[in-house]
Amino acid sequence: MKALVTGGAGFIGCHLARHLADQDYDVTILDNFARAEEDEDFKKLVDRENVTFLKRDITLAESFTDLEGFDYVYHLAAINGTGNFYKIPDKVLKVGVLGTLNVLDWFVTQPKGKLLFTSSSETYAGALRLLGEKFPIPTPEEVPFAVDDPTNVRWSYGASKIIGEVAMHAYAKAHDMKNYVIIRYHNIYGPRMGFEHVIPQFIERVVKKENPFKIYGGQETRTFCYVDDGVRATQLVMESGTNGQTIHIGRSDDELKILDLAQKVFNVAGVSPEIDVQPAPEGSVMRRCPDIAKLEKLGFAPSTSLNEGIKQCYDWYEGKFT
Repeated sequence: MKALVTGGAGFIGCHLARHLADQDYDVTILDNFARAEEDEDFKKLVDRENVTFLKRDITLAESFTDLEGFDYVYHLAAINGTGNFYKIPDKVLKVGVLGTLNVLDWFVTQPKGKLLFTSSSETYAGALRLLGEKFPIPTPEEVPFAVDDPTNVRWSYGASKIIGEVAMHAYAKAHDMKNYVIIRYHNIYGPRMGFEHVIPQFIERVVKKENPFKIYGGQETRTFCYVDDGVRATQLVMESGTNGQTIHIGRSDDELKILDLAQKVFNVAGVSPEIDVQPAPEGSVMRRCPDIAKLEKLGFAPSTSLNEGIKQCYDWYEGKFT
């Protein structure tokens, strides 16, 4: 079986590509290192006989003209990381929108294959803020989208994912594209996820002995899904008979406050710093927890606890900050 992974040098993409390669899939990775690194983990992956790496920019249509024959196309390429949403919103939007349209323009010319688009819980963050207590949590896939403040460039990412979801259905309608599915990731974490996310940021500041330890907000609640579970779920959705649907990937158990997440990192590191609570970042969502009933019906069950996952992250990241 042949699989294409756009964004395969990134966090989830690299883990997914390795997971597929371990099962003897013929894996092609498309990436341009706009955000990812060509580190040792990635180099070991692309050295494998059944893995091909193509350094290409998905915002250029010609990046796809010579590609064909894939059974599965996993479209993960995007510029993630909250800091990037504010620093380079134009690039975030361009990759998310133009890149996805290029993937679709190419895919509808292919004689076979199934396309999976990776969306995000950011798509419904605005509706959550607007509806308040009326917003359903755990959140099902059918919730409405809303861009509650288009002047906030944080929406460069979430809006691109909204457009991506709309584009998938629009191309399906216009081109009779039947073999496609949309997933929405919810706080996937693990080794090699970069340094802009909450868990590696907490680990960095613990390793550097920050005290008092600043926490911005802290009362916001989240659930977290370890990357190994996330990629298993991704493959499960792709290879199921599910077509034309949207399915949440994450966990609906172990919802906790960010303050409590910090305490779990402290416990792993064996430290007890003083806590200094600061105002939450602009546009931060108070609560996020997916309903994963659709995913569970496909047979998914997570296998890595939050404590185990944080320990794996700490062991991987600790040396990066010393």
